[in-house]
Amino acid sequence: MKLRFSTAIAGVAMMALTGGVVARSVQGAAPAGANWSSYGGDDREQHYSPLAQISDANVGKLGLAWSYDIDTFDSYTQPLEVDGIVYFAVGLSVVHALNARTGKLLWQYDPDVASQPEAKTRMRAGWGTRGIAYKDGMVFTATREGRLIAVDAKTGKPRWSVQTLDEAEHGYITGPPWVAGDKVVVGFGGADYSPTRGYVTAYDIKTGKKSWRWFVVPGDPAKGFENKAMEVAAKTWTGEWWKFGGGGTVYHAMAYDAKYGRIYIGTGNGWPWNQKIRSPGGGDNLYLSSIVALDVKTGEYVWHYQVNPENSHDFNNAMDIELAEMTIGGKPRSVLIHAPKNGFFYVIDRENGKLISAGEFAKQNWAKRIDPVTGRPEINPEAQYPGGKPFMMYPFPNGAHGVQAMAFSPKTGLTYIPVMEGGRVFVDPPNVKDWTYKPGMMVNTGLGTPPANLVPPTATSKLVAWDVAGNKVAWSVPQPGVFNGGTMATAGNLVFQGTNDGSFNAFSASTGRKLWAFDAQNGMLGAPISYSVGGIQYVSIITGFRSSFPNTPNWDYGQQRRRVLTFAIGGRKALPAFERVDQPNQDDPAFIIDPAKAKIGGGIYNSSCIICHGSGMMAGGAAPDLRKSAVPMDADTFKAVVHDGALMARGMGSFTQLTDADLEGLRHYIRQRARETAPKGN
Repeated sequence: MKLRFSTAIAGVAMMALTGGVVARSVQGAAPAGANWSSYGGDDREQHYSPLAQISDANVGKLGLAWSYDIDTFDSYTQPLEVDGIVYFAVGLSVVHALNARTGKLLWQYDPDVASQPEAKTRMRAGWGTRGIAYKDGMVFTATREGRLIAVDAKTGKPRWSVQTLDEAEHGYITGPPWVAGDKVVVGFGGADYSPTRGYVTAYDIKTGKKSWRWFVVPGDPAKGFENKAMEVAAKTWTGEWWKFGGGGTVYHAMAYDAKYGRIYIGTGNGWPWNQKIRSPGGGDNLYLSSIVALDVKTGEYVWHYQVNPENSHDFNNAMDIELAEMTIGGKPRSVLIHAPKNGFFYVIDRENGKLISAGEFAKQNWAKRIDPVTGRPEINPEAQYPGGKPFMMYPFPNGAHGVQAMAFSPKTGLTYIPVMEGGRVFVDPPNVKDWTYKPGMMVNTGLGTPPANLVPPTATSKLVAWDVAGNKVAWSVPQPGVFNGGTMATAGNLVFQGTNDGSFNAFSASTGRKLWAFDAQNGMLGAPISYSVGGIQYVSIITGFRSSFPNTPNWDYGQQRRRVLTFAIGGRKALPAFERVDQPNQDDPAFIIDPAKAKIGGGIYNSSCIICHGSGMMAGGAAPDLRKSAVPMDADTFKAVVHDGALMARGMGSFTQLTDADLEGLRHYIRQRARETAPKGN
């Protein structure tokens, strides 16, 4: 554990720095929405601020109040703000606390993930960290290798720590923890790579003692079931699914409902994706791809709504779960709103889990419709790619809506969704009955290689405003590229969002017209937040872009300007000038490529390296472009990094399963791709 601490936060100096505390003692109670204390703002998780000092009438006067440069390899994350302090975690869950009015660092806590024994394998997959939680003077962060840590919000010193992946050998954590009353709940990811059985665990906020654990899918029936819900679920599976783990990891979204004393969890896809392998006789495979309501005190099952039964794709429900009170059909309803990967927008009754409405917010062809009575989808038979017949499916596995946050405005009744529209070819592997798990960081989907003549069109993106009560699109605006940032709505009739072209934007919440933009010098994926300190409304966002695909413009991993940017009306700060430099492909003319070795390296790259280093070895900002890196040029250096984990502190996991022949094959493939993609004339 490493701790950086500014002595300026002691005593009276601390009160002065945290302006919001002083302001309340002088001016009385803080305004509603003064703090942003949960991933979605508060327990409703709407990514909505009731502050209106910044509005559609004056947003043109919005300017940079301060910025803070972050020394990290990954900043796909969202901050929190409580009582004048901005908190965020980046990279390997390194937590920062900044003065919310000045951007001055107050303290920094580093959980030293790279030194943990479990980190070598658990760091092979996933991203950095997407968020943290706050409650009762504590900041909660989860680490890649599985610890849940409570950090004192004033001092930055850890209060307690617990290893939560004790029953998930292949799991890792990238999502935020979620506060639910006097408990903090955390899940994990990993159901795309290896045998994994998903679960969530609740811990006592004060002590870190485990309160309960709920498994998403049933285990081996011969060992008995943990509860009645697992016994019921087992009847919806066939074959020996438990040998595959089943999947169902809860790697991101949850929401706490104080009204009903529940926590809602969004469950993941099955492992492997292809149901013909994990559950060959079919079945709904509960509780995959579902919203599940659990009693927050006991962890007992209350109800579920399964979005994708018979899921043979990467559809999951890790996207936002947002809560609202609204009038639908002339009746007041307590609703849960949800726009998962599959392209349908769901409105669910929180009391009983029944479907209220479901409508298409993006292009999809896997289902004919969602039955309004049963709530079940009428699945297009072709979408299950039967009999080895390939199927071009929409949406693609990235989803019509990914984990980039959507926002709901109670003022407009609209939800603002960053939408992607792309397709992917699904087909069985030739050995579907004999398919076996390949260990290591490999995306073990259970799918086959698409025919060469079936190539999806270029994917696109847009910002969609969805009329929740009306179950229809209110407005839509096209956006650049494919992956864009999360959204935030405000009472000032604004929607804020960062886009992959480096522009931080404010749109009219009612019409979608762009009203303001700021050159952030970097793409953004995390969502912005808004808060008030000393009577001033601020908007903050963290810049940083990562993708497994090249982007235009492409944000080079080593040149990214990862920052906290904070804005206020009348802000006059400016960012230093920045100009991206096109790095040339590295090469050694004396290096002779062996095609046989390059073929071995290509297979390893496309199964174990592509997620971070990019499709076709053209990086999208998640990791260095290996064609342009000097590391592969030297065999010893390459082995130290890839095999031994020399750069684990910068997010590069250790691939100890790779042999010397494997590593040499990778070096030959990297040189091959560098030469194939070098500009003509070089």
